[in-house]
Amino acid sequence: MVSTARARVREPAGNLPADVTSFVGRRREITLTKRLLAESRVVTLTGPGGVGKTRLAIRVASNMRRSFRDKARCVELEDVRDGSVVVDTVIEQLGIGGPSAGEDIDTVIEQLKNREMLLLLDNCEHVVEDVALLVDAVVRWCPGVRVLATSRQSLGVAGEATMVVPPLQVPDIENLPPPEAYEQFSSVRLFVERAKAAIPEFEVTAENATALMRLCHHLDGNPLAIELAALRLRSLSLRQLEERLAERYDLLTEGRRGAPARQQTLRALIDWSYELASDQDRLTWARMSVFSGSFDLDAAEHVAVDGLSDTDVLSAIHSLVDKSVLMREEEGGEVRFRLPHTLREYGRNKLVEFGELEVVQQRHCAWYADLVSRFAADWIGPDQIAWIHRLRNDQGNLRVALRTAVASPETAATALRICTDLWQYWGIRGLNSEGRHWLDQALAIAPREVPERARALRVSAWFALLQGDLDTAMPMSEQAAALADQRGDDTEKAFVVMVRGMAAFFVNDTARASALAEEALGQFRKREVPGGEMFALFGLGLIKGLSEDPATGLGLLAECIRLTTERGELLWRSYALSASAQIEVRRGDPVRAEAAAKEALDIQRQLDNRMGMATNVDTLAWVAQQQGKHERAARLFGAASAAWDAVRAAPGFWVNFAADHDEHEAQTRTTLGAAAFQESFDRGRQLSLAHTIDYALEVKKHARPRSEDNVHPMPLTRRERQIAELVAQGNTNKEIAESLVIAQRTVEGHVQNILTKLDFSSRAQIAGWVAAQKTGDVRDPVPE
Repeated sequence: MVSTARARVREPAGNLPADVTSFVGRRREITLTKRLLAESRVVTLTGPGGVGKTRLAIRVASNMRRSFRDKARCVELEDVRDGSVVVDTVIEQLGIGGPSAGEDIDTVIEQLKNREMLLLLDNCEHVVEDVALLVDAVVRWCPGVRVLATSRQSLGVAGEATMVVPPLQVPDIENLPPPEAYEQFSSVRLFVERAKAAIPEFEVTAENATALMRLCHHLDGNPLAIELAALRLRSLSLRQLEERLAERYDLLTEGRRGAPARQQTLRALIDWSYELASDQDRLTWARMSVFSGSFDLDAAEHVAVDGLSDTDVLSAIHSLVDKSVLMREEEGGEVRFRLPHTLREYGRNKLVEFGELEVVQQRHCAWYADLVSRFAADWIGPDQIAWIHRLRNDQGNLRVALRTAVASPETAATALRICTDLWQYWGIRGLNSEGRHWLDQALAIAPREVPERARALRVSAWFALLQGDLDTAMPMSEQAAALADQRGDDTEKAFVVMVRGMAAFFVNDTARASALAEEALGQFRKREVPGGEMFALFGLGLIKGLSEDPATGLGLLAECIRLTTERGELLWRSYALSASAQIEVRRGDPVRAEAAAKEALDIQRQLDNRMGMATNVDTLAWVAQQQGKHERAARLFGAASAAWDAVRAAPGFWVNFAADHDEHEAQTRTTLGAAAFQESFDRGRQLSLAHTIDYALEVKKHARPRSEDNVHPMPLTRRERQIAELVAQGNTNKEIAESLVIAQRTVEGHVQNILTKLDFSSRAQIAGWVAAQKTGDVRDPVPE
């Protein structure tokens, strides 16, 4: 059984990354970035690692999204190491696409050219050339799109405005203010916050405030440096920490005079953390640097275990988490770990120094090759949803493993095995282009005699078929058939026959399609291949049901549903239900069609099957038209259009489906009239995928439960919430001080902290925010 933890999904311009410290003291930078975006189509936030580029960009995007009709969207590129998949990553994370078989920038342009949105591209420096090509095209051809990028270097595109994200405000060591005024500096506020997280009893006093301010001066306002330094308070006082950091800084400056001061300081802190670590902690840190994104304990133990025991690795991971080198994430009962980007680079450099980079990369590749092999072996069964979530969590690592495997002809067979084992996952996620990309690379370098070649050609042909690329699919399937026959691989020959049968069906050659699907079904049953049998029952049922024999087709699909239900299998069950719905629409039974399509859609939502969801939303539009619900039908056609785009497909790729789609859409348009149809269509197209599924399933949305929880990304302390309540009641700072029996200056400091944390500029906004908390309307505040 695999973990059932749900994948950690990053919302566009919404939730904050787990490996970035708290957002403090950036009001001026927010304002300046907004001003630059008003003047330029492309703005790039640059600066060294750990300075807070990502957090600033997300805050700006969150604040500005209401200024764009299509809001603000974020694409995270940190885990993309191959520039050739930048475009596919953008398409996947934005949920866009179109009827294209290629991977070129034209697909993105086609989908964004009529949109008005802010596109945030985060962590671009390692694929900066490919990102620059994409951004240049977007700026040229998508007039309503503005781009906000974060990178350690500018993109170098025409019209780009750059802003170096400065460090947080630090005290002037030559002119320190009185001890009680320490909170005026954002770097000091952040340090205090992180210190209290490390040591709950930590307090700033008149005795240690001066050392605190001197310390923050030495840290140069770098948030990551502050995070690392605050942890040292577990063993040192503020004064001891300040003295030791000053010593390290002086030594470092002597050795690296050419580096900017804040980079010297951050490196000093990372060096310090590294030197304080044990030998096994250092080795584990270096070996963890081969991971992309997050990883679980089993993977860490496999990759790091050479020369270390499992107990050693576990102990090292605990130690590195305690030192804030590794970030710990938990969701749904599953614990995963993540190296922040800057610390990952540091560890990778150490791994190169150890001479272990290649061997550790190979262990990493072997682990994920085994993972996807287990996925393929266990796929037909009750754990499909858990497996999809598991692989989504490890998608960055799967790409790293594939990049390692396609780097040499000696490991190309491993690459082909990974690709072919992942074909169901890639199909479900709508990552057909990515699958083709890796298959093309592996096939190009793999020796012709490797046994995995036939299967790889068949899978690549299937992906091409799903994208309507028959010119590629047909020759590939012929090559796959010849190789499978040559090797005597009867199971693979049956799969190739099934792919060729579906290809014939897609071009409306139903007689040939039916004959090939029947042949494949017989072969799968003879060799007891349940996954193939389900595939063939679905395909043959659909072919017969939409051509000469609907009753026989429905019977085959019912058999597929029975077989999948017995095994707890969901994917082919959902496809069989979807096919049944299409046949029932043709038979004029919208009640049965609606029930089948909704059941299929609900399963596909659980699996996150993008292609299946597009198909069933489209089918439910046909049902609505048959039921006389024309406005609903038009809206569903619009929502389906966006869903098709997201998987880079279209109804027109398959003749039988296209005929029904076009007929029902035309009837809806005629009944409503062109203007009314287009209005409803556009409303449907603007729905998010989640809202599309809710609308298609007619899920009733309930009012959000009242909550007293503080859901803002910068949580207020208990005292700050108390003062916010009093501000909302109209009390002055003096009145609040008298009520709480504290100094007025203290109240003023708290009010300023509240304004900073909530990114507000007035007491009226605080009052509105408090009211929204009480009513459950917890939308992001809109600055005045």
